[in-house]
Amino acid sequence: MRIVAGRHRGRTILAPADDSVRPTSDRVRENLFNILAHGKLSVGGISLLAEARVLDVFAGSGALGLEALSRGAAHAVFLDQDLTALECINRNVAALGEEKRATLVQADAFHPPAPSKVRGDPAPRTLLFLDPPYQSGLAAPALAALADSGWLAPGAVAVVELDQKDAFEPPAGFTRADERRYGRTRIVFLRWRAA
Repeated sequence: MRIVAGRHRGRTILAPADDSVRPTSDRVRENLFNILAHGKLSVGGISLLAEARVLDVFAGSGALGLEALSRGAAHAVFLDQDLTALECINRNVAALGEEKRATLVQADAFHPPAPSKVRGDPAPRTLLFLDPPYQSGLAAPALAALADSGWLAPGAVAVVELDQKDAFEPPAGFTRADERRYGRTRIVFLRWRAA
């Protein structure tokens, strides 16, 4: 896998060697980041990635959060329960020299720590990537838990990656803003309510 664009464009990133992680393909990443940068979710023509505070949940290889950092995000928190995945993300962060703008958290997405309990930048996140295992039914409960724990800033955008066959209804407080399909992958863009 490679970083698609930005200051780390073309740099290789590692994925865990086992089958526990299903990295988002380069093509899907390129399309979803183009939507965030130039699509209808951008505010006044300004990219959602500029100075974004990112939360990458079920982070796996960290590809989504690392792509955001490459394209101008200010900080990224990578949250995953799996220690092997976090070790892989840590190697990727170090290889890209992003240690100052990245925080790794080993936690369950359904019982996340409050942002104030995490080292690094405790500010609420303006952009959330959520990539649970396909056909797991985990997306909606994880979104609700993260919102309840105070991770999301008012008006934050959540990008949820699902299988085309996944049933998904956003939890209370989230509004569907856009949806795209790429082969087996469905990307749902949600807006978290304003305060």
